[in-house]
Amino acid sequence: MTLYAWSIVTGRASKKGPVRDDSIGSFVRTRRRTNRLTQRQLAELAGVGVRFVRELEAGKPTARIDVTNAVLRVFGRRLGLVDLPGDGER
Repeated sequence: MTLYAWSIVTGRASKKGPVRDDSIGSFVRTRRRTNRLTQRQLAELAGVGVRFVRELEAGKPTARIDVTNAVLRVFGRRLGLVDLPGDGER
């Protein structure tokens, strides 16, 4: 099976390696600001700590998937594996 990184910003899968951490952070920051939320408000909506939101937006290089998904769920998104069309399992 080939694993691909999914860019939450571009909406495309990439074989070039993991999505840059700042892609997720940039998405979260932009969506939070668009929705006029403070980091504290987003943290409360997601059920996570303010520190996690702050670090995620700053491009935290390691983050638990479940906690990241809790934040992304506020914006109707989640992390996951994506199969590219025409690419069979290996």
